Amino acid sequence: MIRSNLQVEICCNSVLSARNAKLGGAYRIELCQALGEGGTTPSAAAISYCVHELNLHTRVLIRPRGGNFCYDDEDFRIILDDIRYAYKLGAHAVVVGFLTKSGDIDMPKTIAAVEAANGMSVTFHRAFDECRDPHEALEQIIECGCQKLLTSGCKPTALEGAQMLRSLHQQADGRINIIAASGITPSNVVQLLRETGVHEIHASCKTTADGFTATDETLVKQLFTLVE
Repeated sequence: MIRSNLQVEICCNSVLSARNAKLGGAYRIELCQALGEGGTTPSAAAISYCVHELNLHTRVLIRPRGGNFCYDDEDFRIILDDIRYAYKLGAHAVVVGFLTKSGDIDMPKTIAAVEAANGMSVTFHRAFDECRDPHEALEQIIECGCQKLLTSGCKPTALEGAQMLRSLHQQADGRINIIAASGITPSNVVQLLRETGVHEIHASCKTTADGFTATDETLVKQLFTLVE
């Protein structure tokens, strides 16, 4: 066992991935679609299935399109509606992220998203990794009321960003949970946890076969075997 309070989240890009994650031993997922674009909002039917049929702790990515994280009024209206709909479908949390053109956290939009969540847990996602000043941004995200921050430590992978992840974890000091993400596999998860000190990790455990990419049950099992 790495540590008794470790939480593992599996990123699932479809209902198939969610089923495979559960078969591999997962109980918590982030549900999205279109991973090739960095993830976008999944369908209502997929959310409902994961919550009510698979009985998974389902955290829903709310992102109306790929590209940057600066949203106009119409995009943001859709975002707020999707948050409210995820709540009605029984989602356990939503995952959002908003930046200004200057690379700061868009605090008014983040606060509005937290309010729309109506008590659901809110994670600020890897838009954070494109921010101007990570340490200032962390304080802004905490002030906005988010409960978790998903980040690779502002590097392409969590292992590359391990030093920053440790620094953010120490700065957070229990005020918000840092979720390490990107490139986490059974082959590096133990090293990552030792180098960062974080209590939550996010991994896709995905493979590509038959022309599509999905979470791999065997990789999920391997990951849990190493950390439990």
